[in-house]
Amino acid sequence: MDVINKNFVDDSDDDEEEEFLTIVGFYISMEDNSLFKSTPQPQRISKLKGHAWVVEVLTGHPRNCYDTFRMTPPQFIKLCDLLKERNKLKDTRFLSVQEQVAIFLLIICQTVRTRFAADRFQHSGDTIHRHFKRVLKAICSLSKYFIVPPSFDEVAQEIRFNPRYCPFFKHCVGAIDGTHISACIPKDEQIPDRGRKIDPTINMMCCYSFDMKFTFVMAGWEGTANDSRIFLETIYKAENRFPFPPTGKYYIVDSGYANMPGFLSPYRGERYHLRDYRGQRAPQGPKELFNYIHSSLRNVIERCFGVLKARFPILKFMLPYALKRQKYIPLACCVLHNFIKMEMQDDPLFTQYADENVQLEDEATNGNNNTEEHVPPQVTTASFRQMATFRDRLAQRLWDATNATL
Repeated sequence: MDVINKNFVDDSDDDEEEEFLTIVGFYISMEDNSLFKSTPQPQRISKLKGHAWVVEVLTGHPRNCYDTFRMTPPQFIKLCDLLKERNKLKDTRFLSVQEQVAIFLLIICQTVRTRFAADRFQHSGDTIHRHFKRVLKAICSLSKYFIVPPSFDEVAQEIRFNPRYCPFFKHCVGAIDGTHISACIPKDEQIPDRGRKIDPTINMMCCYSFDMKFTFVMAGWEGTANDSRIFLETIYKAENRFPFPPTGKYYIVDSGYANMPGFLSPYRGERYHLRDYRGQRAPQGPKELFNYIHSSLRNVIERCFGVLKARFPILKFMLPYALKRQKYIPLACCVLHNFIKMEMQDDPLFTQYADENVQLEDEATNGNNNTEEHVPPQVTTASFRQMATFRDRLAQRLWDATNATL
């Protein structure tokens, strides 16, 4: 039995060695055979070129255009016409303005990389990258037309026709808050940009009107930057051209900002967010009631950011562009956000987020009511006391009005 087994194993080893040599010889012969040598082949061979594909999307089912570019065909065409009329973009030898805009929108709305876009539009990666930068610059240049301060002389319709807010907040001109935008940064440079989350982020501060439009946008701070420090640096640097409200008017802000002239914050240490009142006891006392109404009015901020990030997923997963370019992408998204809001009131995303009770993805991390407050040295103690007195009187008026209707 032992001899048979030994002979069997030996024969098997010989067979495996012979098989191995046969395979090696086969691959060697392949290397010598000209049929297996690599030959140049065209990489972009799709019959549906970039412009033809854009035309197909625009003339096909309207839902396809909205799903791809996050806007309807009429909006897309009007955006292209606007960029051409204002001399921001023009047709090149190989790419029309429509195709250039389509490249940009496909990347920021679908978070596709340059290689995928190059294959879809049948252009080189360098061409895609170059036109992405060109369209980004063109759309950002439209910010002076679409991101403008609110009218300080008029009461917002969302306040004027809502008895919950009017006449108590008739002097409110907007809301202010910040959010974190995804950033793609080399690992050895990520520490300053790691904010509340593990991934690196860019901090962004915005002002909003109550019809869900941006009225002021600043982006570019590292994720670890304190919201209050960003706020103070933004409003007091002359080059930022922050739209200060006139005397007697104010923005509403969260408790991380100082309660000072022009900016009305909630009471610290009291329940604030709408989620804190859902399924729980009603507001108790003037301070809680003020916080509840204040939060309800300021809720437009979370919903605005909800629309923005749902429409442009690149803000949640940034692609590896140069850091300077990453800071301009949020601004371009805000311009497009306002453009769509102005052109299409029944936009599905705006309709979805019109309800203040809509569930927001990052609701649990926005607006910490116990953040550290930074007091600006430019504001006097008397001004702080004046604003605190104004808030106390407003809270008492709300409380008295509520009790009178019971």
